[in-house]
Parts: sequence; C-alpha cells; structure tokens
Amino acid sequence: MHYVFSRRQPPASIPVGVQFVTESIRAFAERLRKQAGKNVWMMGGGEIIRSFLDEDAIDEFIITVVPMFIGEGIPLIAPRHREVPLRLLSLQRFPDGAVQLHYDVRQPRA
Repeated sequence: MHYVFSRRQPPASIPVGVQFVTESIRAFAERLRKQAGKNVWMMGGGEIIRSFLDEDAIDEFIITVVPMFIGEGIPLIAPRHREVPLRLLSLQRFPDGAVQLHYDVRQPRA
C-alpha cells in the first residue's frame, strides 16, 4: 500500500494500492502500528519527516550519503530547534564511495 500525505485535494481517480491520508499523523501512525507488517519506507521532504518526528512516529533512519556536494537541496528535516538522539545500528560501504547509515531513533524519556 502507498500512503500519500498532501495538502491538495486528491485526484478524482486514485490508482489501486494508493490511499490519501486525511487523518492526523498521530492517528495514522497508531493505526499503522496495530496492523501486521513492518518497515514502512517514507519518502518526502523535511516537512513531513519533521511532522512524524513531532509525533514520535519514526523508529529508524536509513540514510545514504553519496560522495558529492551539491550546494543546495531539500533538507532531511525541516528547521526546528530540536535534538534527535540516534544510535548507530549498522554501516554499509559501497564500491562507488556511498555509505549507508542505519540509525535507531532514541525516543525521549517520559
């Protein structure tokens, strides 16, 4: 299933396997956690990632660092005063020089 978060109205015709999400991120994450299955892969800009972090709804980050400076681009997380403590789970090197970092997000203590 593909879930789409958008500020725009969904198109009249939505492909099979695509669901536009209208509920809050908190409600969506809680509903998804109750379902069978694991490992939801998220693609998007820093705003949606920030919104999920605000709801403590991200458990892990897998970040691939490509050996090239590009000067500008989309930030991983939208600006906000915060610290996101991470714990390195694994590191994988690739022949082209890319490195994939797998982190656990350490949730704040209550």
